[in-house]
Amino acid sequence: MTGCVILFPIAITFYFTWWFIHFVDGFFSPIYAQLGINIFGLGFITSVTFIFFVGVFMSSWVGASVLGIGEWIIKRMPLVRHIYNASKQISAAISPDQNKQAFKEAVIIRHPRIGEYAFGFITSSVSLQSYCGQEDLYCVYVPTNHLYIGDIFMVNSKDVIRPNLSVREGIEIVVSGGMSMPQILSTLG
Repeated sequence: MTGCVILFPIAITFYFTWWFIHFVDGFFSPIYAQLGINIFGLGFITSVTFIFFVGVFMSSWVGASVLGIGEWIIKRMPLVRHIYNASKQISAAISPDQNKQAFKEAVIIRHPRIGEYAFGFITSSVSLQSYCGQEDLYCVYVPTNHLYIGDIFMVNSKDVIRPNLSVREGIEIVVSGGMSMPQILSTLG
């Protein structure tokens, strides 16, 4: 049984890596097949190179202008704009080089009952003003079975527990179903 426990994550990693290479290789391989070139992985290398050059191009002034025009067009399409905005926010949340990350902090909140806790991410803050005064709230995104599906809770800033975890560690915990949770969590400050 120990052998299975050790080999399972290795096998899964190799399987998904092999699948990914075949998936990406499939984009340009048909072009090479039409030219009579059948070298495994050439489509993968071409795809990775293409993605790299798209990134370099989009970093330039011309690329940023083309992207801006493309986004302007997409944001005027009724259904497509919602899908685009959601996918853009998800990529911003997990991208390490974004200036403004969607997930600002990994937190723990009391939910759904007292004594039970949920793991979430602060996405923004808001001030709720009423005749009783002002209350500072955090928008806490609590993912469900997939990282991109979840619930938003408006939680008083005093009720948010800040563990000593980065956003990246929080995402790993969610993706692993809580299996990568450290044995001991401590709070910040």
